[in-house]
Amino acid sequence: MSTLFIADLHLSAQEPAITAGFLHFLREDAIHAESLYILGDFFDYWIGDDDPNPLHTEIAQALNTLKQKGVSCYFLHGNRDFLLSSRFAKESGLILLPQEKVLELYGKRILILHGDTLCTDDAGYQQYRKRVHTPWIQRLFLLLPLFIRLKIAAKMRAGSQYANRQKSESIMDVNQQTVTEHFNKYQVDWMIHGHTHRPAIHDIQISDKTVHRGVLGAWHNQGSMFKVTEASIELIFFPF
Repeated sequence: MSTLFIADLHLSAQEPAITAGFLHFLREDAIHAESLYILGDFFDYWIGDDDPNPLHTEIAQALNTLKQKGVSCYFLHGNRDFLLSSRFAKESGLILLPQEKVLELYGKRILILHGDTLCTDDAGYQQYRKRVHTPWIQRLFLLLPLFIRLKIAAKMRAGSQYANRQKSESIMDVNQQTVTEHFNKYQVDWMIHGHTHRPAIHDIQISDKTVHRGVLGAWHNQGSMFKVTEASIELIFFPF
C-alpha cells in the first residue's frame, strides 16, 4: 500500500487544465492508495464554504467518490484556502487536520504542514498571516456579502503578487533554523510540505542523525506528489 501527498494545486475556474489533471490523478493514482493528504493551497482562493462556485461542487463530488472507493482523504490549510471549513469537508469527505501533524506511516515518523510557517525570514508575510488567522477577523469577513468577499480576495491576491516580486528568493524560502527547531520539537525522520514551490528532497544533519525535508511542487505545468510506501519515499512528477 501507499500514501500520497500533494499541495499547491491552486485550483480555479481560470485553470481548467489543472483541474482536469487533478481529476485524472484521482482516477489513475489516488484510487490505488491507502490515503491521500492535501497539504494546503488546494484552491487558489477560498472566500467561504457558502461560495456557489461550480468548481467546488465538482471537486467535492470527485473527492467523495474517492472516499467511497475506500481511500481516506485528509486536508490541512494553506495560505490561500485557510477558510475552508466543515461544510465543504462534509460535502467532499475530507478530514480536516491541524496546521502541523505527525504521522506514523510504515515505520516512519513524518511531520506534515503547508510550509508557510517555516518561512520566518519573511517578516511581512508572517505579520499578515497572524492577522488573517485572527478568529474575529475571519468571522467578520465571512459575514460580508459574497461579491464583497470576492473583491477583497482579488485585491489581496494582487497585493501578494506585487509584494512577492519585490522580495528576494531567499527571503521567501524556509529558514533553516526554523526547520531544525521543527525536527527537534517533533522528533521526526521526515518533514513534507509545500508552499515554496521548490520541489526537492533535502538531507539535513542534526547532531548525529540525518533527517529529510521533502518539498512538493506547485501544479503549474505538471503535477507532483510524494509517494510513501514501506520501502521508500519518492518525489514523483507527472503530466496532466
